Amino acid sequence: MALTPLEMAAPDVTQLPDQEKEAEIAGRSPLQIALARLRSDKIAMVCSAIVLIFVLIAIFAPLIAKLFGVEVRAGDPSSDTDIFNFPVIGPPDHGFTWKAPLGLAPNTGDDNLAEWLYGARTSLGIATVSTAVSTLIGITIGLVAGFSRGWLDRVISFIIDTFLALPLLLIALALAPIITLRFADQPTTLKYAQVIALTSVLIFFGWMQLARLIRGEVLSLREREFVQAARVMGVPTRLILFKELLPNMMAPIIVSISLGLPFFVTAEAGFSYLGIGIVGVPSWGQTVNKAVEYFDTYPLYLYAPVVGIFLLVVALNLLGDAIRDAFDPKTRR
Repeated sequence: MALTPLEMAAPDVTQLPDQEKEAEIAGRSPLQIALARLRSDKIAMVCSAIVLIFVLIAIFAPLIAKLFGVEVRAGDPSSDTDIFNFPVIGPPDHGFTWKAPLGLAPNTGDDNLAEWLYGARTSLGIATVSTAVSTLIGITIGLVAGFSRGWLDRVISFIIDTFLALPLLLIALALAPIITLRFADQPTTLKYAQVIALTSVLIFFGWMQLARLIRGEVLSLREREFVQAARVMGVPTRLILFKELLPNMMAPIIVSISLGLPFFVTAEAGFSYLGIGIVGVPSWGQTVNKAVEYFDTYPLYLYAPVVGIFLLVVALNLLGDAIRDAFDPKTRR
């Protein structure tokens, strides 16, 4: 049956929703599209909430400790522990009490909740600083190595390969006693020296992988038309590196950050557990180290820091994967 002129002039309503959706996407920036995809990912939102909670705990650890009425060094071994060095209030042998929600540490009588709160601050602080600094160093060196030609690229590549060959654990083992002996008569200075030394070691060994990755990406992008056009137009090299090349490498950078944060959290805890990390500052690794021998009789002493490390690392890994997928235009979830 032939269509009337009015029917022929009517729009195809079946295409309107798709057209509106395309117009909506066309009117948004890549960042807005990525954020919209991220908000629609339920796992990413849950992990974001978990990470945000840990960040708030780390920032406001003193206020939270004061709210619960706990302090790290509040215990007195002579009165808060029995003849077997176990706490006389709270777990494991006594009921729950707000005076010590997670109990007191054997031998010392230190409050476990306060140590957990300040341990979160230590782990997240060191991991954040190490990730940020190592990422900046890796991006800068990778951009210079990939965009340069000749001897400079070979020298930078040789330095990266040399650093990758150095063993992290052995250097940490060698550095720890040096720091301890140097500041043995200055306990306050020793605490800060250990924090700075551990952070420096993590940064020292954390930038090479990203630098090599960025170099490879730059090698594939530097001959593209938009880079050649910028060079012909006389755009300065630094603007080509940071305005033209860097925005096209957000995906590998985000992946590196998502892997770096949980790695540095576990590395800090692992070094403290081995006794070559931070000793004078509350740390999840120190708590794990002290709690291992009491696992049979006081499992909560060990579970608290282990659960904290587990939740934070898993949330960071899953959130990093979600952010990578959101910024990757080829990904469809």
